[in-house]
Amino acid sequence: MNPIVTVQGAVTAFADWIEPTDAELDAIDLEMPVILADVDLLDAHIITLDRTPTELDDRRIRRARRRALAARLELANRTVSAILPGGAA
Repeated sequence: MNPIVTVQGAVTAFADWIEPTDAELDAIDLEMPVILADVDLLDAHIITLDRTPTELDDRRIRRARRRALAARLELANRTVSAILPGGAA
């Protein structure tokens, strides 16, 4: 019989020096609206995996796709304005 052994020690053995930096955490916070919008889009698609999509499902997917695109556009505009001060894009 082979014993089942956890790999928790091997995975977290180096956790002290793998912590995210403040800059990485700030970048995650900046991208969080995009991440959440993408999760909503995935949820809308997952709902329709086991059935034929209804008109309501189609609308939910379209709405989620528009929110995801709007979040990406807002992030891109924020990134460009941070790189090019004065609005010169």
